Amino acid sequence: MLPELVHDHHPPALAHHFEDLGQQHEAATLGMWIFLVTEVLFFGGLFLVYSIYRSIYTDAFAAASHELNITLGSINTAVLIGSSLTMALAVHAAQLGQRRLLMFFLIATMLLGSVFLGIKAVEYYSKFVEHHIPGPSFQFGEREFVRYAQIFFSLYFVMTGLHALHMIIGLGIMSVMLWWAWNGTITAEYFSPIEISGLYWHFVDIVWIFLFPLLYLIGRHGH
Repeated sequence: MLPELVHDHHPPALAHHFEDLGQQHEAATLGMWIFLVTEVLFFGGLFLVYSIYRSIYTDAFAAASHELNITLGSINTAVLIGSSLTMALAVHAAQLGQRRLLMFFLIATMLLGSVFLGIKAVEYYSKFVEHHIPGPSFQFGEREFVRYAQIFFSLYFVMTGLHALHMIIGLGIMSVMLWWAWNGTITAEYFSPIEISGLYWHFVDIVWIFLFPLLYLIGRHGH
């Protein structure tokens, strides 16, 4: 009977095909990094297309860039940097098993992400009012640049729109993490979901760090 009573501790969060939580954590982290590499290739292609067009139509892209609200773009940059900080603090709190602090920083991260999306919505609305949406109703002050300015704004909406979509997905992930933190799924022993979600969130923030100067700053003073 005694051998039947002796068994190894099996954490509830441990999947059956892993030997321990450490191995599970390494596998999950590797999976996220592989996913992020595909995302780098995806956004990298868009950055390359934008750079090529900008090198060809330098003056038109500089003129179109002046139509973007650099103040709102700068605020959004600061907001996302702040959200990266709160996300890092959430990971640290998860590792220490501080559930309330973890929930606080997750909520702060989600609020900052929501602020970013709200400001981006204001920017999009202003472009709609100014008829800077590519299409039949598109208008641009400098007529010689109208055609090429549409290319700029097409890339602007595609790139920032995809980034905003990733941010919305990130908010969904953070909502799940908040629920798991609240119901006790996340512990000091099992914190890998928070850490891996943090990698995704930091990636989305880093993409914006590249988008902001590329769309708002480069060539701005040269026009």
